[in-house]
Amino acid sequence: MKYVIRRIGFYLLAVWIAVTIGFFLPRLAPGNQADSFIGRLEANGPLAPSAKQAIEVALGVDTKDNLFVQYIHFLQNLLHGNFGVSYSNYPQPVMQVISESIFWTIGLLTVSIVISYILGTLIGIFSAWKRGTAFDSIAPVATSFLASIPYFWMAFILVYFLGAKLHWFPYYGGYNTNFDTGTYAYYLSILSHAILPALTLVISTLAGWLLTMRNTMVTTLSEDYVQLARAKGLTNRRIMLMYAARNAILPSISGLALSMGFIVGGQIVVELVFSYPGIGYTLLQAINANDYPLLQAIFLIITLAVLGANFLAEIAYMLLDPRIRQERN
Repeated sequence: MKYVIRRIGFYLLAVWIAVTIGFFLPRLAPGNQADSFIGRLEANGPLAPSAKQAIEVALGVDTKDNLFVQYIHFLQNLLHGNFGVSYSNYPQPVMQVISESIFWTIGLLTVSIVISYILGTLIGIFSAWKRGTAFDSIAPVATSFLASIPYFWMAFILVYFLGAKLHWFPYYGGYNTNFDTGTYAYYLSILSHAILPALTLVISTLAGWLLTMRNTMVTTLSEDYVQLARAKGLTNRRIMLMYAARNAILPSISGLALSMGFIVGGQIVVELVFSYPGIGYTLLQAINANDYPLLQAIFLIITLAVLGANFLAEIAYMLLDPRIRQERN
């Protein structure tokens, strides 16, 4: 219990550091956060100083207070879930913009990670069990070759062949706008539009799970308790799954959480290629529009997701491995 409390304190400190950096970085740049928004408005003609001040107030940019006072106000608003107004989607609040895109990312990420993790782990188990065979020689090399292809190139390849040439799957957007929301055809279009982005992520991450599981499994198969299970005459299936794989899977659980940041980074590019309406695509739009409030909120959400996944992985690792529980209690 003490270990869990210490880890919670560490992750809370990490969140505070991330929030603080996210606040000060844009404010240390020349000008203020509303300058880019005002600059777009002045493309049609200069604005009066009073109009500029009114825009700054409407956007929540208070240049009269010093930086420390602004920081305190920022933390207070953050605790109430108030990230301000999105400059690029004015007058929509930031949380409304995020809520319209985050579920697309959560759905795509969840499906991709689950499929990639399960498939890679199972192939890794079988590859280690059949060590030295043709399957063990081909599977790791083939998946490693596919993983060496950058995310965006893999996305372009799938778009060209499976989308543009063969017309098997749609490759633009998240759904068919011709269908009414809530209908069977609408949900079917969501599924079909997610296939190519999900396939890109699965192919690009499959090798990591396979190699991690295979290498750990090979080491585990030489352990004494596995040899003892063989001597008892247990079936190969039981030895492979209950003795070897059960213990070899522990390192990949930590890797599952650690890979979240990498996958999110890759998904930003994937969402851009497919114009998929997720949080990554929204982030790129916010960068292009210098939408600081939206950028701060998205970075915080990504940080919380990665830190939360790592924390859950540590807890799961401790629960699954009795040796870790004894060391940390």
